[in-house]
Amino acid sequence: MSFFPGPGLDILYSRQQIAARVAEMGAQITGDLNGEKLVMVGVLKGAALFLSDLARAVEVDTTFDFVAVSSYGAGQRSSGAVKLIKDLDQPIEGKNVLIVEDILDTGLTLSYLRKVLLNQHPKSLRIATLLDKPSRRIEKIDADYVGFSIPNLFVIGYGMDYAERYRNLADICTMPPDHPE
Repeated sequence: MSFFPGPGLDILYSRQQIAARVAEMGAQITGDLNGEKLVMVGVLKGAALFLSDLARAVEVDTTFDFVAVSSYGAGQRSSGAVKLIKDLDQPIEGKNVLIVEDILDTGLTLSYLRKVLLNQHPKSLRIATLLDKPSRRIEKIDADYVGFSIPNLFVIGYGMDYAERYRNLADICTMPPDHPE
């Protein structure tokens, strides 16, 4: 049984489009690693589904770790401050690291994480994001791998939420500002 978006939620990217793009990204990452091992660092909670699918599309020896940061409250706007809530469990020094994020928006979170992780001296540090919203960028940062570039829309589904809801949608949907709770 699948969970369908309610009234007022329009599908931006279907589960089939997402699967196809994630497979392409996995092939590109595999090629770039040239057989070397990889540590995927998922940014909780939003990137969990994306990391799961992307990991299966990457064909090299891969381990996972997770970080949790806070920059969003219960609404649709960033608080502007980034705080590390959960750090890595294992050292990444000398390793190929891929930060896996659901959406690159203002760039505040990923800029912060990149600085924190670079201080741990990985062999390489790259960023994969499912969605990129370049029009909202405050910090200058680009992802090495981008699933889809989108305009300034509030999106939910495929791990992304509104006040912890809608993460389980299989599609990525847009949610208008006047959407009823």
